[in-house]
Amino acid sequence: MSEIDPITLSVLAGRMEQIADEMDATLFRAAFNPIIAEAHDASHGLYHAATGDTLVQGKSGLPIFVGVMSFAVKAVIEKAAADGDLQDGDIYIFNDAHIGGTHLSDMRLVRPYFRDGELFCYLASVGHWHDVGGAVPGNYNPAATEVFQEAFVLPPVRLARAGEVNQDIIDILLRNTRLPQSAMGDLNGQLGALDLGVKRMDELLDEYGAGTVRAGLDALGHRAEALMRSELKALPDGRWEAEDFLDNDGITDEPLPIRVALEIKGDRMTLDFAGSAPQCAGPVNIALPTTVATAYVAIKHIFPSLPANAGVMRPIEVKVPEGSLLSAEFPAPTGGYTETILRMIDVIFSAFAGAAPDRVVANAYGTINALSIAGKRKNGQPWVMFSFYGGGHGGSAESDGLNHGNAPISTATIPPMEILEAAYPVMFRKWALRPDSAGAGAHRGGMGAVYEIEVLEENGAEAFLFGERGRFAPKGIAEGQDGALNVFTYEQDDGWKTPPLASKMRGIKLRQGQAVRLETPGGGGYGDAAGRSPEDVARDVARGFVSEARADALYGTNWREVTA
Repeated sequence: MSEIDPITLSVLAGRMEQIADEMDATLFRAAFNPIIAEAHDASHGLYHAATGDTLVQGKSGLPIFVGVMSFAVKAVIEKAAADGDLQDGDIYIFNDAHIGGTHLSDMRLVRPYFRDGELFCYLASVGHWHDVGGAVPGNYNPAATEVFQEAFVLPPVRLARAGEVNQDIIDILLRNTRLPQSAMGDLNGQLGALDLGVKRMDELLDEYGAGTVRAGLDALGHRAEALMRSELKALPDGRWEAEDFLDNDGITDEPLPIRVALEIKGDRMTLDFAGSAPQCAGPVNIALPTTVATAYVAIKHIFPSLPANAGVMRPIEVKVPEGSLLSAEFPAPTGGYTETILRMIDVIFSAFAGAAPDRVVANAYGTINALSIAGKRKNGQPWVMFSFYGGGHGGSAESDGLNHGNAPISTATIPPMEILEAAYPVMFRKWALRPDSAGAGAHRGGMGAVYEIEVLEENGAEAFLFGERGRFAPKGIAEGQDGALNVFTYEQDDGWKTPPLASKMRGIKLRQGQAVRLETPGGGGYGDAAGRSPEDVARDVARGFVSEARADALYGTNWREVTA
């Protein structure tokens, strides 16, 4: 079937997206660890049988996984070809970030889907496991100089053969984690999601036939490409550049530049990252699959109507210099990939502001502040509280930035304080918006947050932080001002301390009753602060978002007449 009518195509697109959505929901309900169950750090999708290209992804999964999982499926296609004799019911599993992107905490399962004995497509599941070994509980090791210090590395291996699970692989997985019960629960959740995907695909093909569904998948790719080309043609031709910096690599306290040149010519676009820092010693490197996937995420933010389909990237060339921290080679550490891809999105937005400032927002807070607090309970049982934390989003042409949101690389949610306190021996002394953290502008940035977490366990604990934006604040655009810097402090017997590297530290010893504090950045502002209405400034002061003194300094004193 070479053509398909628009109504049938729309129905099929909705049905296939629903399959991925149901797979997401299945894992979220079944997972043991709160990073998947509560924060939704996972994703599911359908992928091309021959190329591994993304066909459909669920709406609840992390956007960064759209492009990354395509590379993961391609790796399995290559491995299956080498193994030979791919069968219905086979399942591959791996976490190697240099092959499949992101970092070693993200466990990938890939399953071929067969119809009438013929390979039709692949189903894939990825989820962030709570702990996969390595030197630091939770696996965000800011001092890692190779992947082996971050976690155990699993290449693509066959977990199941024709439906029969290989217990030896499971035994290896559970022996390489501090939290085997959590790992087993997450693995079963992912296997259940894949089983559901197979069932729903069977139902879909029973109803419409393999030929019609295959034609629909092909048409979705062509439509995605056509939509992207149409969007690009509506923009002015030109070349725009931007740069920003990572604080350091966790090893040497030297800033690392991320640079991009964005060029639009007709219905094509190039993103050239020449001039970005070379591969570094510490774990802010990312592999090439992650870089390409991040470019897609930024583009999806700029053009929100585009579908989650590989066709979007056909008119776009991503140039990444060899030897850079954006194309790191094994065994370079990649555990802090989140910080680097957030900076990539920032520079793409900043560059795109030259072409169409109304389409982009100012820089968001730019760090997930990956914080692990770990120890042992009185009975000797280990516990690991790993979570990420929110901040302010950038202002835009339409509105102020979002207060206390999650990072723009994901649709994940910040795990609720009540869930974390119930699961671990900690207490949140504070969980609040951070005054004076937003970048000023005609539309200000969103507010950052303040979190203060006290250790309750009498055995004490150790804390590990992997963050960014401690030295380089989130940028405003269109004359908007920068947001506040990230500030991390921790309590010791002689008072509160700050890390030497500003945003990264490991092995912080905490006694019972001591705490750590995160003061996260606000987003950058959009537009000249002189253009903000006195009424908006007065409202921000009344709500405690900005102090009177700072309001005077940033916006003048006209707002005082509104409150008089």
